[in-house]
This record gives sequence, C-alpha cells and structure tokens, in this order.
Amino acid sequence: MNNKKQLLLMLLALAVLLPLAGGQAYAADPIPGIDIDIGGAANTPQGGSNTVMILLLISVLSIAPAILVLMTSFTRIIIVLSFVRTSLGTQAMPPNQVLIGLALFLTFFIMAPTFGEVNQTALQPYMRGELSQTQALNTAAVSMKRFMFKHTREKDLKLFLDYSKAAPPTGVEDTPLTALVPAYAISELKTAFQMGFMIFIPFLVIDMVIASTLMAMGMMMLPPVMISLPFKILLFILVDGWYLIVRSLLLSYNA
Repeated sequence: MNNKKQLLLMLLALAVLLPLAGGQAYAADPIPGIDIDIGGAANTPQGGSNTVMILLLISVLSIAPAILVLMTSFTRIIIVLSFVRTSLGTQAMPPNQVLIGLALFLTFFIMAPTFGEVNQTALQPYMRGELSQTQALNTAAVSMKRFMFKHTREKDLKLFLDYSKAAPPTGVEDTPLTALVPAYAISELKTAFQMGFMIFIPFLVIDMVIASTLMAMGMMMLPPVMISLPFKILLFILVDGWYLIVRSLLLSYNA
C-alpha cells in the first residue's frame, strides 16, 4: 500500500510540475506576434490606386468566362458539338466534360494567330514597360476586334449601332466593343444553328425510315429510337463523322 501511495504522489507531482516547466519554456521562447493592417496602405494616393487596380483585376477575372464564350470561337464550336450529340440521340455520350474540353482546345487552335498577335503587340511590350496598361488593353482589343469583325454579319452589327445611336465606324479600330461583342455573338449563334440543321438531316432520315419500317411490320410498341440508334452510330462511324465535323468547323473560320 505504501508503494502505491508513493507512486500516486509522484504522478500528482509530475502533473503539477510539467505545466509549470512548460510555461517557463514558453516564457523563455515567446511566440512572435503578427500585425495585420488592412486599411493602412489606402491612406496614401498610391495605396488607394493599388486598391482600385486590385478590384478592377478581380472584376475582369470574374467576367473571364464570358469573354472566352462571347469573343472567341468557343460559342460556335460547343453548339455544333452539342447538335451532333443530340442528333445522334446518345443522351450523355460523349459527356459534357469531353465536349467542353474538345471545344476549348479547338478554340485555342483557331484563336492561336489572334492570341499570338495580342502577345506580340500588347502583352510583351507591356511586360517590357514600352506600353502603359491602357495602351496595352487598347492594342489587344484591336486584335480581338479584327477577328470578331471578320465573322460578324453587317446586319447584326448595324442593329446594335442603330440602337445605341452611335456614328457609323470608319474602320475596325473605331467599332465599339459594346456593339461588336453582341453582334458577333448572335452571328455565331446563327452560323452554329445553320450547321446544326445540316447535321440533323441525315439522322432524321434514318429515324423516319426506321419508324416507317416498324409501322409497316406492325411493331407499334417498339420504340423507333431504340432501333435507329445503332444505325445512326454506324453511319457516323462509316463517314468518319468527328473528322468531318471538326474539318467543317475549321473551314468555317477560314472562309
């Protein structure tokens, strides 16, 4: 019993002394403090300017997806690829991730000359300090305007210019982006739907032939889509459909 009492007393002593020893060690090596001053830099004009620039940068990054969708070839490509999947009737095959990934890489491939021009005339001079930020943005906008203006219908552009009561531009450089971007978007939508209509026709013929055959055979309860799907996939494979679709998309931007 005496041994047990001694062991218990030793444990109690250790429990009391260890926190004290740890407190002395922590006192000898204090934790460094961290001061955070959120509003201090904005008291000067330079600090306020930097704050505004950060807010503008965040705003630009937030609309980057819209810039990618409406100012590049992405819109036409993804709509045409979606029409292909719908006309085949394969539901979610290929998956959305595959279609969007293919559309992105095709967009980068088609836009490579324009992006290269932006890099040479705007980005690199800005990085070397030869252009200010405003000058670099204006130069980059001109390159994007040339691409969009080439694939925008005059009727669509005139619609937005007339609505805004803006003076007719003398050239691509004078065309305002506020009118050119929506005009380019609806022009791309029309072209994409025209291509989608042409894609639908052969698959629609197959559906009609299969449906007529099943009705002639008296198979009213058998869904025609179930029978026509393998034939549509077979036709798409035999004509090398993905090659033809991508080739048509590439040629549509070279016209």
